[in-house]
Amino acid sequence: MVKIGDIELGEFPLLLAPMEDVSDPPFRALCKQQGADMMYTEFIAAEGLIRDAAKSVHKLDIFDYERPMGIQIFGDKIDVMCDAAAIAEAAGPELVDINFGCPVKKVACKGAGSGALLDIPKMVKMTEEIVKRCSLPVTVKTRLGWDHDSIHIVDIARRLQDVGIKALTIHGRTRQQMYKGEADWSWIAKVKDHQDIHIPIFGNGDIDSPEKALEYKNRYGVDGIMIGRAAIGYPWIFKEVKHFFATGEKLSPPDIRERVDLCKRHLAFSVEWKGPKEGIFEMRMHYTNYFRGIVNFKPYRQRLVLAPTYEETVAILDEVADQLVEINF
Repeated sequence: MVKIGDIELGEFPLLLAPMEDVSDPPFRALCKQQGADMMYTEFIAAEGLIRDAAKSVHKLDIFDYERPMGIQIFGDKIDVMCDAAAIAEAAGPELVDINFGCPVKKVACKGAGSGALLDIPKMVKMTEEIVKRCSLPVTVKTRLGWDHDSIHIVDIARRLQDVGIKALTIHGRTRQQMYKGEADWSWIAKVKDHQDIHIPIFGNGDIDSPEKALEYKNRYGVDGIMIGRAAIGYPWIFKEVKHFFATGEKLSPPDIRERVDLCKRHLAFSVEWKGPKEGIFEMRMHYTNYFRGIVNFKPYRQRLVLAPTYEETVAILDEVADQLVEINF
């Protein structure tokens, strides 16, 4: 049984990665229904929380059916991060997660996210102070290092564990790689295999199929897997991975009607949570992913991104289900 503090996650949990503009409550609801064991909010700017910025505070929303949930925060100032952690904890998650992995320039080059990997003593000190401030478990998500010449993840993991984190997720790339090239899980295995490491170690990066999930589970010995980009527009991946682990058989991919149904549920929750204007607008980024590989979908996508109302969008999606089912399946 994998546990983060007192949080029981099963024998080999599948985690949904925190993703900006993706892992909001509407999307998380679908991933939970499809088998995600642990999920996180979008990463939230510490400065925004302490200023009570509406966008940051809105990201604190957690619904009971999502649990267990983690709130992830990022920032470069220790005192601000500690205050933000206290605000996050008051929102009622199961844990607080620190983002030391975001590679985006506007985050990393200010010393936040993966920028923390350029100042490891400060990274450790910030973590220690946040652990002291929180009564809930504190976890960390990070990368292997800033670049290939500064990979110190084994030492970082040991030091973060020593100051009290309860789990560590490692993305198998450096900040310099961004999302390019292949994730190197051999470093994640070195952390997991180190004699002094006893907290759960989760691997992240490149898991996009049940076969790869099982291969990496067996090869690298991690305690669980975090799935990010592969779940965008395809929440079914959690169910497919679990089924493959249990039976060795691959589930058939969702047909066009299943895709339309899930997309409509995503849209409805998005409109409910964000309001009709923003909910419809932010769904536009998801249509390509929901219908990736579907023949003759392009004209419908163009109409979907231009549809101004919820009713018109649903009507187009119903048309997709009726018109493309025979072509694709």
